Amino acid sequence: MWKCPKCGRTFKNENQSHYCGKAPETVEEYILAQDEGIRGQLRQVQTVLVSRLPDAKEKISWSMPTYWKDHNIIHFAAQKKHIGLYPGPEAVEFFSDKLDQAGLKYSKGSIQIPYSDQLPLELIAEIADWCWETGNHA
Repeated sequence: MWKCPKCGRTFKNENQSHYCGKAPETVEEYILAQDEGIRGQLRQVQTVLVSRLPDAKEKISWSMPTYWKDHNIIHFAAQKKHIGLYPGPEAVEFFSDKLDQAGLKYSKGSIQIPYSDQLPLELIAEIADWCWETGNHA
């Protein structure tokens, strides 16, 4: 067990990522709470999702940026070494060939986009479109 020296919360994993104190209430607050070096990439993902999901509500759910309309459509989050994109298992399965071609790691419902790589914005847009059009959700 590991105890955060800042907030005192206890976790299974040492140095587990979490929020100390009050969690952000908006996507803007979420992005501003991240390291300055990754904010630009998070804003790029946000811009793509807002443009592809204009009727979706942007909110924080499960402590991460979420796009919602009657259900969670897609989430994204800053992780230690990557941006996590969470479109749900059906989307990951549907796009697995394109994810392989892009060299991205993925598992059931989640996609890892390394910070060091150029963001696959067109693929993120395609995934968002597919989630919206099919009704499959995170």
